[in-house]
Amino acid sequence: MSAPTLAVVGIGADGWAGLGEPAREALRTAELIVGSERQLALIEDTGAERRAWPSPIDSLVDELVAGPARATAVLASGDPMLHGIGATLARRLGPEGLRVYPHPSAFALACARLGWPETEVELVSAVGRPAETVARLLQPGRRLVAYVAGAAGAAGVARVAREHGFGASRLVVLEQLGGTAERVHDTTPDEWGERDADPLHAVALDCAAGPGAPLLPLTPGLPDDAYETDGQLTKRGVRAIALAALAPAPGQLLWDVGAGSGSIGIEWLRAEKTARAVAIEAREDRADRIAANARRLGVPRLEVRLGEAPQALDGLDAPDAVFVGGGLTRPGLLERCWSALAPGGRLVANAVTLEGEARLVEARATHGGQLLRIGLEHADAVGGFTAWRAQLPVIQWSIRRGAG
Repeated sequence: MSAPTLAVVGIGADGWAGLGEPAREALRTAELIVGSERQLALIEDTGAERRAWPSPIDSLVDELVAGPARATAVLASGDPMLHGIGATLARRLGPEGLRVYPHPSAFALACARLGWPETEVELVSAVGRPAETVARLLQPGRRLVAYVAGAAGAAGVARVAREHGFGASRLVVLEQLGGTAERVHDTTPDEWGERDADPLHAVALDCAAGPGAPLLPLTPGLPDDAYETDGQLTKRGVRAIALAALAPAPGQLLWDVGAGSGSIGIEWLRAEKTARAVAIEAREDRADRIAANARRLGVPRLEVRLGEAPQALDGLDAPDAVFVGGGLTRPGLLERCWSALAPGGRLVANAVTLEGEARLVEARATHGGQLLRIGLEHADAVGGFTAWRAQLPVIQWSIRRGAG
């Protein structure tokens, strides 16, 4: 006998009154109702057993995925499939294992209160993540809604906005959205400061850059001075060319091997919000710097692995793309990266030395692909005049597995 289908019921601050009749019936017929203490307090007594989520929630999620022995309903905040427990369960059970009863999300309610067209607004979740997650989206003219957790959520978003030169932006703190205690505070990051908000709130930001605020777009090729570095940095123009060949795509995983300052992995993640990346770096000081750069530039989810490739690659998930920026001449490294790629995977490797160039020429002879010699020059002062100053040329090998 198959396990009963899980009912996932979205609920807002308006509680039972805001539920549709199908959602209420799912709760009335459930023998077990799972939710946070706050959510459980919002519903009528239906006679069902109630269980609050443990912290962390993984053990109870595993139990639900294994198959409940009785009719079970799971409460979710707002729309369960929008940064909610419904999405987590759907990844494990598939759509046939769930019946989802959506409620208007905090995102929808925030846009409704502000008169913002939802298609023109970005949603970002800083729940369980550093507030710096919003930094990826700090560009002039962008509107975003941030999901946050705890009373200090708005203060975290305000702090990040100030640190990036967006302190004069419009900041709207929306408490208890949809409930009788709803309150809206229209302010700026500068004015909000470190104040607490109601623990149940969302934050809207209409981004306005202050004087001198850096422009950090989502497209590859951030300015070199966006990174803290000891000099081990793939330069801006070369980086943009490499990212174009690596082709960030939804859900795909990048290995950034010999990551230096982490710029390739960071811009891969900035370009595609659902992508994943691992930065592999042999030096501890550089690994720490990579993590700091990733956090400051809005992609704290970058995984940093300390160790020397190819040994440090053991145990990693198979990549969809690999960038080799350091250690190219190390025995077995390029072969290990190539063999790890699935069909359709992309590999890009850069060299600046003759030894590295010879290794890439050999790889092309073996596997195919494209060799590119990148020579960049910039205007610089020479005494009282201006002349072109050349960077070291970079040899780049790029290849797509199965399309050599």
